[in-house]
Amino acid sequence: MPSPRLYNRKEIRLKGYDYSLPGEYFVTICTKGREHLFGKILGDGMVLNSIGKTAADCWNELPAHYPNVELDEFVVMPNHIHGIIRITDNPVDKPVGVRHASPLRKQRNNLGDVVGSFKSAVTNRVNKIRNTHGV
Repeated sequence: MPSPRLYNRKEIRLKGYDYSLPGEYFVTICTKGREHLFGKILGDGMVLNSIGKTAADCWNELPAHYPNVELDEFVVMPNHIHGIIRITDNPVDKPVGVRHASPLRKQRNNLGDVVGSFKSAVTNRVNKIRNTHGV
């Protein structure tokens, strides 16, 4: 028996679409509970705190971990990020260097892998900043 969903989230992925295909993908990632963790808006601009800078750093490191990824526009808001990820080819099972937050392994290099690695890296680094390991 499948477990019930703990949250109500609308699935927006296209059924049957291969997210490892070359293309540009617009991504939005929200903080847990939509908590304002990344900084604050002052006047017309966003002022990143250390956690927001960490999220931006992890985003900018993605191409070093995924040779088939290029980054386009990216913005950090108080409780979410928006960015465009460009997948340039499809190196299925191509071994690459250490991922953001997991050991060396063969990667599928699809959008889910890239976003999952980003989220994991930000979470791990933020937990260190906030001293909330294992919480």
